[in-house]
Amino acid sequence: MKIRVGMGFDVHQLVEGRDLWMGGIKLEHSKGLLGHSDADVLLHAVCDALLGAANMRDIGYHFPDTAEFTDGMDSKVILKKTIELITTKGYKLVNIDATICAERPKMNPYIPEMKACMAQVIGCDEDDISIKATTTEKLGFTGREEGISAYAVVLIEKA
Repeated sequence: MKIRVGMGFDVHQLVEGRDLWMGGIKLEHSKGLLGHSDADVLLHAVCDALLGAANMRDIGYHFPDTAEFTDGMDSKVILKKTIELITTKGYKLVNIDATICAERPKMNPYIPEMKACMAQVIGCDEDDISIKATTTEKLGFTGREEGISAYAVVLIEKA
């Protein structure tokens, strides 16, 4: 068995007039994340981590923000296609450990639903997905509520 680790990071600006998508679910908030797709930073960080672990470049390479086919794309589709991509090299997910950095809205109430959504898309057990949330104690762009970021580490294996 061969195992590999990947790390991902994503950040998007908070703006009015957009829905806030996180972990594949829509959150109630006065602002949403600006992006070419639905700008789900959690799923984007996970996809980058998966692609990196499989040595398959990054999310921007496979799903460019200049492409018409990615305009407004649901990030759950990106996650599903990323799982399919790593499968072409014989890899499968072992686990995800992710952290969302946001002042508001508070993410903890939504984490069980995010885990359930992601597990369904990936086809894994919810216990294989860890999602945590933190603030930046009012420091930086996140602290000023100008944006939200996410970090993810994944372990994949090849049988």
